[in-house]
Amino acid sequence: MGLDYKLVLWNKHKKTYDKIIVVGMVLYLVLFFVISVLTNPEMIAETIIIRAFGSLAILMLHIILIIGPLTRLSPRYLPLLYNRRHLGVSMFLAALIHGVFSTIQFHALGSVTPIYSIFTSNMEYGSLTNFPFQVLGFLALLILFAMASTSHDFFLHNLSAKIWKRLHMMVYLAYILVVMHVFLGAFQQETSPFTMGFLIFGFVTVASLHLRAAFKESKVDGHKAVKEDGWLKVGRLDEIAENRAKIFTVENERVAIFKYQGKLSAIHNVCKHQGGPLGEGKIVDGCITCPWHGYQYLPHNGQSPPPFTEKVKTYALKNVEGTIYINPNAFEEGTEITPISC
Repeated sequence: MGLDYKLVLWNKHKKTYDKIIVVGMVLYLVLFFVISVLTNPEMIAETIIIRAFGSLAILMLHIILIIGPLTRLSPRYLPLLYNRRHLGVSMFLAALIHGVFSTIQFHALGSVTPIYSIFTSNMEYGSLTNFPFQVLGFLALLILFAMASTSHDFFLHNLSAKIWKRLHMMVYLAYILVVMHVFLGAFQQETSPFTMGFLIFGFVTVASLHLRAAFKESKVDGHKAVKEDGWLKVGRLDEIAENRAKIFTVENERVAIFKYQGKLSAIHNVCKHQGGPLGEGKIVDGCITCPWHGYQYLPHNGQSPPPFTEKVKTYALKNVEGTIYINPNAFEEGTEITPISC
């Protein structure tokens, strides 16, 4: 649950998803090799390896990018989010193999070092049709390496959640670089309708899912609470399911109001781990459980149960004939607030 420096927190579900990742990658590579040999028997092994692992990495990157919005649209995809970091590391390894073989095949036989050759073998940086697209792929690989190498909670804790999150949001920059890398490479060397079609379909899918998720989230932020005597009227008691919460925006901050054991408590909606939405979780064994990675907090004080030390802000509530009011002034993280009766 809390920040612990165990190398891997294994469980049967994570092992299952890891096996699915490995089996899926192997099946894709085998299928790619068979189709390549049957359709183009003159293609050398190095080229097949470069294309197989490159296309696999791109496919996995698209899957990674759609997991986030899918979980915002439906909780059934949460197990994918829980295992996304292993998927990301696996994707980086596929991209690394693609990059290493490409560098060896195209830049290892010159008079300069291969990395230097990537940046200098083609100097037409001002040309669209002849732009050195391999540079874009190299830069994307550096970003993916930074993300994969800092994926463990050890780095999350020591970098701070905010910095770690910003670092891993660079996946979108890497995605742009990868799309440009593939598009320019296909445009310059062999115009493939399949490659272009896949890129367009993938981009439209990623963009549309993010827009749908953003529209859904905007409804929460767009809710305007009515202020009465310093309290905000946020909703009705019957809008909240037992052991669940409803999320409201209070003073530009998202707050989760939980109903449990005939009581109501309100805490800040953002989990201290990776910024997960606590209000989309549920009460498990008396603790609010983040739906992303299972971090837990006590509803009446926003504290993680000992020996864990994470804390979130708490809010005062009142119930007036079934209407819920909240004091918009948050208390310090971990402050105990007496729950109100439903």
